[in-house]
Amino acid sequence: MKKNTLFVYCYIVFTTFVFAQEKPNVIVVLADDIGLGDISYYRGKHSKNIILETPNIDKLAKEGMAFTDAHTPAALCAPTRYAIMSGNHCYRSYAPWGVWGAYRPSPIEPNQLTLGKLMKNAGYQTSFFGKWGFGMDFARKDNPNVVYDSPRIEHELDVDISKVIDKGPVQNGFDYSFMYPAGIQAEPYAVYENGVMMPLNKDSEIVLITQEKMSKLNVKLDKKEGLGDSYWNPYNSGKLLIDKAVGFIENASDEDPFFMYYCSQAVHLPHTPSEKMNGTKIAGTTPSSHLDMVKELDVQMEMLVDALKKKGVYDNTLIIFTSDNGGLLKPKTIKSGHQSNDIYRGGKNQMYEGGHRVPFIAWWPSQIKANTVSNAPILGIDIMATLADITNQKIEGNNAMDSSSLLPLLKGENKQVHPFLITQSGTGKQTIIIKDGWKLIIQLDKKDKTDRNRMPFALFNLSKNPTENEKDNLIKNPKFKNKVNELFQLYNETRDSGVITRA
Repeated sequence: MKKNTLFVYCYIVFTTFVFAQEKPNVIVVLADDIGLGDISYYRGKHSKNIILETPNIDKLAKEGMAFTDAHTPAALCAPTRYAIMSGNHCYRSYAPWGVWGAYRPSPIEPNQLTLGKLMKNAGYQTSFFGKWGFGMDFARKDNPNVVYDSPRIEHELDVDISKVIDKGPVQNGFDYSFMYPAGIQAEPYAVYENGVMMPLNKDSEIVLITQEKMSKLNVKLDKKEGLGDSYWNPYNSGKLLIDKAVGFIENASDEDPFFMYYCSQAVHLPHTPSEKMNGTKIAGTTPSSHLDMVKELDVQMEMLVDALKKKGVYDNTLIIFTSDNGGLLKPKTIKSGHQSNDIYRGGKNQMYEGGHRVPFIAWWPSQIKANTVSNAPILGIDIMATLADITNQKIEGNNAMDSSSLLPLLKGENKQVHPFLITQSGTGKQTIIIKDGWKLIIQLDKKDKTDRNRMPFALFNLSKNPTENEKDNLIKNPKFKNKVNELFQLYNETRDSGVITRA
């Protein structure tokens, strides 16, 4: 009997060790324009007035670890997407305030490490879904050997949008991609499978997508008119995207783990919710089309988890869920009582906490203790180093220079990941440094392309009552002059020296 007991014990220890060493499947979800208050798990911590429940995302938080002090690299999508893909602060890009437009040069250097390359190096089946959002190369229509140089004018017709010739997901380590180059809000209004435009209908043609054409579908273009698929209909984009992602999981090889970077179309303008998704009615079921899109995103998460269960890999999959910037401040949504950024001031594009403090959830049933909360200050940039740590890779040289691993936190260790955080606003051109609960906002000269003309603009004590955090600007209070100087000097020295900040 004792021998049998010993055998069972040894078997359990051995299989547990083997399981712990097995590389997990990984899904990184980057939602578009989702704020803390858009997720009912977070909103419920400060209010009983929940306008929209997000049960599937809430379940990830309750079964995993929810971070309460997570920040995006910027309060706008394009710079954030570069930073998360590369593990670098936005200021290391040739366009630190964002690469706007699919036809613009990519900020990713040819030999630079990306999330795709990192996971491919670890033996993963890699995939990208959704909004790329920071430039790539298309050819000129009149010369396939010349990269189109976008003048960023209305009606760019000289570009061949039939395929991506370089700098897209395929060239950045993703074995498979199903991509909207600039999301559903900007040209080209088309979808690309492995870099080649996928016709949305057997009769699809490349045409100029105009507001007149979209008005017939009850769609208001968020950006300018441009080339696209003649059957372009953003109401279909969410279902098309999630169905492809689910199909990837279902067909993934059992021999190697898979990595999915899922950049949802939700909840960016135009707000074009699906009628129904996964048996759930979406359109018209909430106080606004904006909140319909939040509901759609939650159902998309349900479909991903269901696919994991069906595949039999539920327990050994890590899902990281976060957003590219703070939530939207839409009048109809606000009137309903919903607060997209919870108790925090401001929203997308702004320098205040609502612009860059976002949901960040890590869910891994076999490894992360359920219902845990971390108050550690972290950045979306940290995803790169975390995945490197999980896959036993060491980041070296000028790669992922600002990414620090969150794995110790996921294991329950009480560790400081960053001695201070650096982020930035959007079009207001402010940079931000946060240290020990103090937040200094620095205004940059909008006319200065070098970004060297800087001036302290606001100082806030984030350790106070959260609802009062950014109402009392202490910048002119002589009592805090030393604190302003300390943070201003630290920011300038860090940025101007180009020093590596990863742990």
